Amino acid sequence: MDTCFICQKEIEKPENNFSTGYGVDKDDNKICFSCCAEEDKKQMNKSGKITLYVSQTENGYKITNWPGSLVIPVNNGYSKGKHNIAGSRLDVWFTFNNKQWHGVNYGDDDLCYCKVIKSK
Repeated sequence: MDTCFICQKEIEKPENNFSTGYGVDKDDNKICFSCCAEEDKKQMNKSGKITLYVSQTENGYKITNWPGSLVIPVNNGYSKGKHNIAGSRLDVWFTFNNKQWHGVNYGDDDLCYCKVIKSK
């Protein structure tokens, strides 16, 4: 059984068998999904920018990390528009750790390029 490089706990494979149950960092260390969320939060706090994923919910949109262990609701609005190359653009605004964030998604993929913005 694999162990998480950060917390040293055993990595449990999800029952759905579609996932390994872990992510891999830049040095090929296996990181459990819980620690993936904590590492993403650290990155957000440290750099003020991160690439995450955006997906639609019943009530709007949400921002997640790759395994879905970090979930942030889009609570400050969103805007859909056209893009001259990608075809479409989605802007989302959300709050994380008492800071205002803006995310942009282009085209048909789920990637969302997020960064801290100044509060109004």
